[in-house]
Amino acid sequence: MNVTPELKKELFKEFGKSESDTGSTEGQIALFTKRILFLTEHLKANKKDNATRRSLVGMVGKRRKLLAYLKRKDIVRYRAIIKTLGIRK
Repeated sequence: MNVTPELKKELFKEFGKSESDTGSTEGQIALFTKRILFLTEHLKANKKDNATRRSLVGMVGKRRKLLAYLKRKDIVRYRAIIKTLGIRK
C-alpha cells in the first residue's frame, strides 16, 4: 500500500477542512482515488491477482457512492472535486 500516514495528512489537508478532518467527503474521495490509481498500476503488472481486483472494484463502488452523495448535496463541490482529481463522470 503506497498510502502513507504523511500522504493521508496531505490529502486531508488539501481536500478536507484540516489535517485531522478525515471524515469529509472530499477527503475520502481523494483517498480512494489515490488507492485506486495505485491498485490499477499494480494490476497492470500482476494480471492474475484476483484478490486485488476484487478490492479495487469495491473501492471504485465506494467512491462512486460518495460522489453520488456529494452530487446530491452540493453540486458545486462535486464539480470542483471531479475537476481537481480528474475523475471521469
